Amino acid sequence: MAKYRCTVCNYIFDEEVEGYKFDDLPDNWRCPVCNSPKSTFILLTEEVVEFKEGESTVSDVLIEQMVEWGVKYIFGIPGTSSLGVVDAVRNNKAIKYIQVRHEQTAAFMASAYGKLNGHPAACLTVAGPGATNLATGLYDANLDNAPVLVLTGMLRRQLIGPGSFQEIEQQSFFETVTVYNKVLMTEEQTINLITNAIKHAILDRGVSHIGIPNDIQKLPYSAKTLPFEGSFPNKAITQPMFLILKAAQAINESERPVIIAGFGAITQGENLLKFAQKITAPIVTTFRGKGVIDEDNQYYVGSHGDIGSTAATELVLNSDLLIVIGSSFSDMTHLPEKKTIQIDIDPLKIGRQYPVEVGLYGNSAEILPELIGLVKEDKKVEYLDEINKLKEDWLDLLEEEIDNTKTPLRPQYIIKVLNDKIADDAIITLDVGENCWWFGRNFWMKKKQDMLMSGYLASMGFGLPAALTAQLLYPNRQVVCISGDGGFSMVMADFLTAVKNELPIKVFLFNNHQLGMIMQEQKVEKYPVWQTDLQHLNFASFAKECGGLGISVKTPEKLPYAVDKALDSELPVIVDIDTDPRRFIQD
Repeated sequence: MAKYRCTVCNYIFDEEVEGYKFDDLPDNWRCPVCNSPKSTFILLTEEVVEFKEGESTVSDVLIEQMVEWGVKYIFGIPGTSSLGVVDAVRNNKAIKYIQVRHEQTAAFMASAYGKLNGHPAACLTVAGPGATNLATGLYDANLDNAPVLVLTGMLRRQLIGPGSFQEIEQQSFFETVTVYNKVLMTEEQTINLITNAIKHAILDRGVSHIGIPNDIQKLPYSAKTLPFEGSFPNKAITQPMFLILKAAQAINESERPVIIAGFGAITQGENLLKFAQKITAPIVTTFRGKGVIDEDNQYYVGSHGDIGSTAATELVLNSDLLIVIGSSFSDMTHLPEKKTIQIDIDPLKIGRQYPVEVGLYGNSAEILPELIGLVKEDKKVEYLDEINKLKEDWLDLLEEEIDNTKTPLRPQYIIKVLNDKIADDAIITLDVGENCWWFGRNFWMKKKQDMLMSGYLASMGFGLPAALTAQLLYPNRQVVCISGDGGFSMVMADFLTAVKNELPIKVFLFNNHQLGMIMQEQKVEKYPVWQTDLQHLNFASFAKECGGLGISVKTPEKLPYAVDKALDSELPVIVDIDTDPRRFIQD
């Protein structure tokens, strides 16, 4: 009988104990401890592996221990200083190696895996340039608290130090981007270092790195792998009742409460809606919190901040209490100083920008149900009418901006068509730029949809690698990448990775022949527009040359047909949409 682990709270579902198969559970089943969806569970291997002397190497033991602890994917490019580990991956059928065209893609893919799954995938590269090429994707994971495991080859131990070929200060290089950073120098360290690395990545929610000298990788070694069960604490953290009661009292006294949901609350949509209905409060999200509930729900009023709605802005401004759940108080979200109740799994986030009325350190999956049970039911009819009227005004404004007659195509119209046609359970990956701004402002997500983006780092080039990861993890779900021509061209070689691995991702390219966001920033700061125009490329032809499907859209009437054709295709697709680079246009 198999065992499965919740990657959010570490609860173990044991088929032998429960008496029935995990696969037989309905798709809407949730973790009984933290209420996370079934998709957050990973299979744990059942048997402990012991290699026989002389039949295995350090690399074999290393990879087997990774498998035992739930690492399923390794992204990278083979090379001289990592060949021992690469061969161990080849020999282990329980882990999958995805060869990419650039190490930055490998790091972005691992970051996206951690954001989507809550468990680390691995990057594997060579010493020197292979290691340095990982930096951007790893910083993305680090800043967005995504667990990632990094393995890098190193020179033979006797060559480390004097400045040998491809030698860099590798451990120092990774120090600022990691929560765990070690070099494997002896065989006996193998199990200890790799388990510590995975443990730190999960519990500290960040990047763990192990450098492995070339000669160490190939040494004969045998050891028992450690089981996952019993090695991790449960993360079902809550607060003492007097603090939760204090928060409930503040809510009961509030006349205009507003709920702010960040990415840390993304699995708590049902609880948030119950909460909002009971106290009559609008739900506002951060950008990364989009999709926590169906956004056409009457209690949802939009995001706050740079891509925010007028409804969200006005309700937050006129509130007398903010209930902030799983938000980091980013300077892009612009949450004002107000009387605040804050719930967060990271204690350092409590009171990050200004002191709060009540700070509740813990898992929102534990604290929210307790809070819902303690607050009084308060049906504020006039407040709800105001909420609905403000949202209606915002939707009317968005509708007015849509123009399905102009060429090049207006971004608002493109988002409207995508909103109408993308599957209700699609995974949507975003690149950074104007396309991301329009999505955040104009796209209304469904609760069953997932969104992946480069949050705090806001790095161009994230969208395509994230789509590759999403399609690997969820082969039966629609995966849509929304990108600009600037961001996509940074990683476009890895569209070949989609073709090679038969990953039918759908890339919708806002091709405005500009670094559009930078152009707007130059205008805002009264600089002349300079060096933001991009050389034209026929991305549809590029897709065909790679072995995928390429569709070019230059007029608005062709867009609905092109979107349908892309979504129906079993091939990786690029829809190259000729897009107007100007943000708002007065006719």
